[in-house]
Amino acid sequence: MLKTIFIGYLILMSLFTLFLFGIDKQKARHHKRRIPELRLIFYALAGGSIGALLGIYLFRHKTLHLKSTLGIPIILCLQTAFILCYFHGLFL
Repeated sequence: MLKTIFIGYLILMSLFTLFLFGIDKQKARHHKRRIPELRLIFYALAGGSIGALLGIYLFRHKTLHLKSTLGIPIILCLQTAFILCYFHGLFL
């Protein structure tokens, strides 16, 4: 049950983060007030790293920012390692 809730949370956070990347790209195109980059990274850290990575490549957004192109994949790798260790009982 807890695993199902956790996976659901990750899916929702990824969709939300992907949505934020899309909104920010639209705002950038129309020269409107943008979503701060640290907020986008925060949502990636909070479980939306898959959505953030998809947003970078799907919307071709933040591709020139090292924080995004290097930081988001690192966050995703660390989260994946943590999740695998947790689900395989390597943490108490």
